[in-house]
Amino acid sequence: MLMTGRIEDNTAWRQAIRRELQQRRQALDPATHAAWSARIVAHLLAALPPPQVLALCWPIKQEADVRAVVDRWCVAGRRAALPVVVRPEQPLAFREWSASSELQADRYGIPTPVDGDWLWPDMILLPLNGFDGAGYRLGYGGGYFDRTLAALTPRPLAVGVGFEINRLPSIRPEAHDQRLDWLVTEAGAVRCAG
Repeated sequence: MLMTGRIEDNTAWRQAIRRELQQRRQALDPATHAAWSARIVAHLLAALPPPQVLALCWPIKQEADVRAVVDRWCVAGRRAALPVVVRPEQPLAFREWSASSELQADRYGIPTPVDGDWLWPDMILLPLNGFDGAGYRLGYGGGYFDRTLAALTPRPLAVGVGFEINRLPSIRPEAHDQRLDWLVTEAGAVRCAG
């Protein structure tokens, strides 16, 4: 019974903190959001080599906008992809994306490519709704990225991108949470231990 109570407490805490973290980002003025996003892109370019296939997420809910990295990294045969929910509660698939790709909102309202090649990324830039210094991220609760990272072999380099205002002492990681390889914020890029 005690174990169930702890799980329920953690679930309630995660739901509450997700709302708070979104409110912190929503409070950012456009100039600050743009400046911090640009710093994250600069840190990405300085710290990491360009991947052959880069997967990134369309920014929603005032997340960091790192799409500018595509223009720098996706040259000379390198490609970019956006995640696609193919089936609920299954790992994500990744469809090729460029500035000319036709996008359509998925069931969650997130723009995704309507056609294009399915690609296997060697790096994924994951939005950080919340994160901690140990390299764990708190998403929106669907578990898609944790399932995807656990399923992909070889596992792509998992790089969390987000704002320092959403750093937590701990996200209270659970058994299914996948540790990131890098954290990149407007403050810099840090490789995660472990």
